[in-house]
Formats: sequence, structure tokens, C-alpha cells
Amino acid sequence: MTALNQSRHPFRPVRHGLWSRLAPPCQASNCPHNGHYWPLMRAAKRKILLQGLRYCVDPCLEIALRQVLAEVCRVPVHVAVRHRVPLGLLLVSRQQLTGGQLRAALAAQQEAGHGRIGEWLQRLGYASEEQITAALARQWSCPVLRTEAIRPRGRRVPAIPLTLMRWIKMIPVDFVEPAQTLHLAFAEGLDYSVLYAIGQMLNCRTEPCLLRPSVLQRYFEGLAEPRGQDEILFERLTDIAEFARIVVGYALRASAAEIRLGTCGHHIWVRFIRLSRNPLDLIVREVHHLSHNPEQSLPVFAAV
Repeated sequence: MTALNQSRHPFRPVRHGLWSRLAPPCQASNCPHNGHYWPLMRAAKRKILLQGLRYCVDPCLEIALRQVLAEVCRVPVHVAVRHRVPLGLLLVSRQQLTGGQLRAALAAQQEAGHGRIGEWLQRLGYASEEQITAALARQWSCPVLRTEAIRPRGRRVPAIPLTLMRWIKMIPVDFVEPAQTLHLAFAEGLDYSVLYAIGQMLNCRTEPCLLRPSVLQRYFEGLAEPRGQDEILFERLTDIAEFARIVVGYALRASAAEIRLGTCGHHIWVRFIRLSRNPLDLIVREVHHLSHNPEQSLPVFAAV
């Protein structure tokens, strides 16, 4: 703005700043409301944060959701880590297993065509659960949670959907509020992509540890419900455009102020942040055969 224009309109910068605070602009570059104050004010009450950016519910949010979902679904599914020292050889090196026992367990695993080698070593009586968990901890260079009773500690432990915890075989065990650090215990090895996704969804740091599978199983068996009251489940996703419309619909019904999305293994996790209530979580169990065709319906979406 030139000096002449400033002299003619001395309050224009102040007025522009006030409008920007009262009605923040939509982040969509082609939003029809941006640049027009009164339409922007009318649309201000119908804006939702998506991955930290603000969008008009109509029409920009659904378009932005399609782009975010396309990016989220392009994230490669976690590939199993190949350790330099396999679990069986690690037990042999620690003299907790003989070479003959390891060969017998590997043969049984190959013949059955399923199961982890640690499970077969326990099934055949060659190693205990404590030995397998300790060997896994050495592989992943992380501590073992040595407790029989799991009660997540911390006054404000961030909520993780119970459905995801069951699928991933993981549970939060401690939350350090001053450092905003969440400690997660896994029962079957680690997935650092899951650690990262949970940290992004909950806005905190995550630290892993391992615990015995039987301890985690007893914890889940002691729960009254298989999933939380604020969890919505879908079996699988095939069409991004249709799923974006579903997410917008749930956001409006839940009066959500913010939407966050992330992938945990094969699963998509959508969280609706509500100002005066607990968050609402929508989880897609599997993501297969994605389509970007908005005309295509979604016949395989099925609520569980």
C-alpha cells in the first residue's frame, strides 16, 4: 500500500487485521469466500481444522480431505524388519536354546505354514515367554515392562482407540506430562511407523517398550467392551471421494472443531476433536484397491 493510500485509508490495516482474527481465511487457494468479508464471516462458524489447516466445510473441506486421504493412503505399509541376529540364533548364543531345538522349531513352523518362531519355541517347550520377550527386547534395543498388572499411569493419558490397541497388540502404560511423552508397550515387536503416527495424532512424543503377550491378553480380557463408546469401525476403504464425504458427515454430526488423520499399519485412523466432549474416532480396518473416481459408489464399506 502506498503512502498516499495509507493517508486516505489510515484504518485499513487495522480493519484487515480485525477481520482476519474474526474470520480467518480458508486455506484452500480457490475458496469462494476468501477476499469477501461478509461471506467469510458467515462461513467462519462452519470451518474445521484439517491436519492443522483451516477449511470451509462447504465446499473446501471435502476437496482437501480427498487430497489428504490420497497422501495418507500412499504411505507404504510397514515392512517387517530383518534383524542382524535372528531370534532363534540370539537364544542359542545366550545358551537358552540348542541348535537341535531351533531346527525342530523351524521345521514345525515350516510344516504348519504360520506362526512366529517364538510362538513355536514356546509351544514345543523349548523356551519360556519371559525368554522370548527378553530376546525380542535385545533385538529392538528397548526395555521390557516387568509387571503383571497394567494400569496406564499419568493424570491425562492421551486416549488411543481400543480397537487399534487390540489390532496392533499395544497399550499405553505411562504418560509424562512435563515432557509430553507417552510410553507404549508392544507384545509382538515394534513398528516405528505406528509410533510416529500415534505421536502425530496425539501431539506428543512416543517411547516404546515390550511386555509379555500373556499380560496384554489378560488386560484385554478384563475390559468390559471390545471397543470404546466413541469408536466407529469400517471394514475397508475402496473409494477416496466417498470416504471424504463420510468423514465430512461425521464431522458435522459430531460438531468437530478439528479432524486428524493417520495410518497405523494397515489401518486408517480419523480423529474428530470435539471442544466439550471426548474425541470421536473413526477407524478403517483395511485399505485396498483405492479409487479416485468420485462417481464410483462404495459397496464394500460395512460398519462393524
